Amino acid sequence: MSINATLFVQAIVFAILVWFTMTFVWPPITKALDERAQKIADGLAAADKAKSELSVANKRVEEELAKSRNESAVRLAEAERRGQALIEDAKARATEEGSKIIAAAKVEAEQQTVKARETLREQVAALAVKGAEQILRKEVNASVHADLLGRLKTEL
Repeated sequence: MSINATLFVQAIVFAILVWFTMTFVWPPITKALDERAQKIADGLAAADKAKSELSVANKRVEEELAKSRNESAVRLAEAERRGQALIEDAKARATEEGSKIIAAAKVEAEQQTVKARETLREQVAALAVKGAEQILRKEVNASVHADLLGRLKTEL
């Protein structure tokens, strides 16, 4: 065989090899490469989506934290206000109760003063009667002179 025939046969075999490769080998390889590229693209898209969802979730978490902080501050202020109101109410009730106690004590003291005056008047009247008995050297009948003794009590 000559070199030209060998070269021609090799060219035909090469063409058959190229045709066989293009028909049976190349399509599955390109299909596998395309599938792999699609998986990689899907993975990158999912990663970007997850990253954006993470940033959105972080923003929501920050907003919720800020909202919780504000609510806590409002609740603390409300509790402080309620505490102050309770303290003021307790002070008012204590003042009112103290006023009632003082008024009751004044009334009781007035009653005791009146009672002491009455007792003192009775004692003075009794002393006056005894003094008059001794001056007159005779006994004074209290039942007979009740009117006179009553006027004496009121004058004292």
